Amino acid sequence: AQEGITRDNVTVRVDAVVYFKVVDPASALIKVEDYRFAVSQMAQTSLRSIIGKSELDDLLSNREKLNQGLELMIDSPAVGWGVQVDRVEIKDVSLPEAMKRSMARQAEADRERRARVINADAELQASKKLAEAAQQMADTPAA
Repeated sequence: AQEGITRDNVTVRVDAVVYFKVVDPASALIKVEDYRFAVSQMAQTSLRSIIGKSELDDLLSNREKLNQGLELMIDSPAVGWGVQVDRVEIKDVSLPEAMKRSMARQAEADRERRARVINADAELQASKKLAEAAQQMADTPAA
């Protein structure tokens, strides 16, 4: 898990997992002191970098694209260590409570706005029908 600030200045905590395998045991033991620690550090650094370059909406909705970018960032140096990264997945994006409340208020305000627009549209349609009816009655005095 890594905490970071997104490009749109939102503090988030992101959990991710890296699946990798050793394809060259000699390189994994000789070229780096501890390949597990090295992959872990590279994953953490890459995740912080991705968080800083992304906006909150991207973190929440474009995980596949971010997963691929993370995989490339981690796999590049790991290949030289005899390690192959199979998969990287962002598991969870946690927001601060204040941000969750703010987003809920924004969504509620948006729903309220849409309801008012729908009501106004209904009133407009009703007034047009009443105007039509008044015109019809004016055209036929017997009515």
